[in-house]
Amino acid sequence: MKKILLVCAAGMSTSLLVNRMKQHAEQLEEEIEITALPVAEAGTIAAEADIVLLGPQVRYQKSQVESMAGDVPVAVIDMRDYGTMNGEAVLEKALQLIK
Repeated sequence: MKKILLVCAAGMSTSLLVNRMKQHAEQLEEEIEITALPVAEAGTIAAEADIVLLGPQVRYQKSQVESMAGDVPVAVIDMRDYGTMNGEAVLEKALQLIK
């Protein structure tokens, strides 16, 4: 099972994106665990994920999250995909980065 962690400011808007990503994962018949947490709580599970995705609003904290994540890749979600809540595009990009 793949684990994706989305990191944002407070977790509100990202929860909608998580739901859309989960819908796409079901269509792909992939078993993927997707979690969203604020930056302040991300350190608890960042190193256990396969990839950590940052919301565009917290991209300035990328180096901080990278230090929490260890060897786990950290990427910033495309602003357009985030703004339109394009769960399909965000999930596809995450899966590419995991491989």
